Amino acid sequence: MKRILLKISGEAFSSETMSIDPIKVEKIADMLADLHLSGMSLVIVFWWGNIYRGSKLIQAGVNSADSHNMSMLSTAFNSLTCKNFLTKKNISADVFDALGVEFLRRYTSLEARSSLESWNIVLCSSGTGAPFFTTDTWGVLRALELWCDAIIKLTKVDWVYDSDPCEYPDAKKYDFLSYDTCISENLKILDTTSVVMARDNNLPMYVTKIDDISALKNIVAGNDAGTRISIKQ
Repeated sequence: MKRILLKISGEAFSSETMSIDPIKVEKIADMLADLHLSGMSLVIVFWWGNIYRGSKLIQAGVNSADSHNMSMLSTAFNSLTCKNFLTKKNISADVFDALGVEFLRRYTSLEARSSLESWNIVLCSSGTGAPFFTTDTWGVLRALELWCDAIIKLTKVDWVYDSDPCEYPDAKKYDFLSYDTCISENLKILDTTSVVMARDNNLPMYVTKIDDISALKNIVAGNDAGTRISIKQ
């Protein structure tokens, strides 16, 4: 792999007392710098869950589209914070925003690819710029637009399971899944639209644990780690 998209949980930035904890951000920035300096071209998509969760507000009567727009804006906080921590490490990074936030660069695939070719890390914020699209679908869209070799979802679990391993100790883990099996078994780790988009464009997807840098390095080196979702095993 030469270029990957990392989809990183917003909760990776948070602690019990802070929605954006500098110690946690430092750890993520170290991981990205390590990968980048090893020769990997990186596109990053952050979730927003450490800053805003809209489900209860929607239940209380907040318009769904407004809530989704607030969620998208929250990703700008995470992206801009990460950029600053990367800059401290002398790693060049650009934030490209889909909603046209004034103090960020407006996202276009042409501008983002140009930044990647100049050997910058590209951080994408504000989703697709439209509500009702999940971060999974947004990540696959950006991976396809920016010619990534794979998308890797970094989350709290080390593999895809058939049920929540935190609740069910006997949950079955998958080293490999076909796109169609992932869809037909309704595994919740990725939304259906994103898997269909990846399948139709033959984009490999991986799931591994956020704090397991060795597993991540094995994936980008083409070795077995985490769960791979693709056409062939």
